[in-house]
Amino acid sequence: MSQKPIIGYVDLRVFAHVTENPEKVLIALTNLLPTNLVETAQIEKNSLTGHHGNSITSFTTQLTDKNFLHLILEKIGQNLNALDKEELNTNLKLHIEKTNLYMRFDKQAAFLGKTKFAQNDPIHMKIHFKNKTPQEILEFLKKFEMLP
Repeated sequence: MSQKPIIGYVDLRVFAHVTENPEKVLIALTNLLPTNLVETAQIEKNSLTGHHGNSITSFTTQLTDKNFLHLILEKIGQNLNALDKEELNTNLKLHIEKTNLYMRFDKQAAFLGKTKFAQNDPIHMKIHFKNKTPQEILEFLKKFEMLP
């Protein structure tokens, strides 16, 4: 983009429970990203223990390559179905806090290469916009066809 970057960073987080294949969960996470960001992403893997002593693997990353971060919005906008775009539009106030956009994606769908919102056991994505008002964020989401 020729203008100043609009996104400061993107945080992603997902948990792989003991009943899930951690490598498949990692594939689901990377499927949400454009190829050039997958190549540069440094994904941190941590072993955790759940409340009942169960094994959990967490994958986290913070993407900061400002030349490519806007491509995340582009990819989501191209792949999100009309129903999820409408949900985001209707409940936008629940997804934006200060200069951050929060979204949760379905792991199973992401593993299959689809982009779909989910609430239960999702892939968490936080997009931090640099010094933007909620109205300006709304305009960027429209520009990248993330809203109807």
